[in-house]
Amino acid sequence: MREMTEPAAVGEQYASTERLETRRGVWGPGPEGVSPVDVLRTLVVSSGARRVLEVGCGTGDFARSVLDAAPGVDYVATDLSPAMVKATRALGVTSEVAAADALPFADSSFDGGVAAWMLYHVPDLDGALVELRRVLREGGCLHVVTNGHEHLGDLLREAGGEPLVTQFMSENATEVLRRHFEHVVQRDVETRATFPDHATARAYLATFAPDLADALPFFEGERTYAGRTAVLSAH
Repeated sequence: MREMTEPAAVGEQYASTERLETRRGVWGPGPEGVSPVDVLRTLVVSSGARRVLEVGCGTGDFARSVLDAAPGVDYVATDLSPAMVKATRALGVTSEVAAADALPFADSSFDGGVAAWMLYHVPDLDGALVELRRVLREGGCLHVVTNGHEHLGDLLREAGGEPLVTQFMSENATEVLRRHFEHVVQRDVETRATFPDHATARAYLATFAPDLADALPFFEGERTYAGRTAVLSAH
């Protein structure tokens, strides 16, 4: 979908925090009882990185959780959206506006990097990965999260749409990362989105596809849909 990487569309999508918070609020662990956010945090903290850069930090909740678990980490969060940077700073996290493919940092200045649910948005995917590789020290590790082709596929089909196909998905993420990193490890995590009623599901869809929100057939009661996510480490 071109809208996933078109700067004006992405800018509008993240001009405020509301859409992101609406989407994030419905997600929980899948059958394994595992959350990809918890997997990601464990990887970052256990890596022992002393200086970490996050690109596309969103509202800063993940950054804050890393700092709570490992207070000694020098964590720098970036996002293209001033609203997201403002929200992140409000949590006491160092944050600045920056593009992932033009990072304002010196070569080899970070031990670790984080790019969670954002590489499918960057207009120049390889350019962003070149930049992330550049700012990581030798042996530094990049931790990435993205979704798979069937992520919420059943809900999207019920609304008359199709599963989202993006430039960076679980199905091709390892291949893409290996263009820039020698070693890549991928863990697939199944999650669950729970909607207490039709209105909640419709509100979720409206954050990125208003036409599908309008087309979603009415249903009674609660519904749960499978999400498919991958957490990757590359160095």
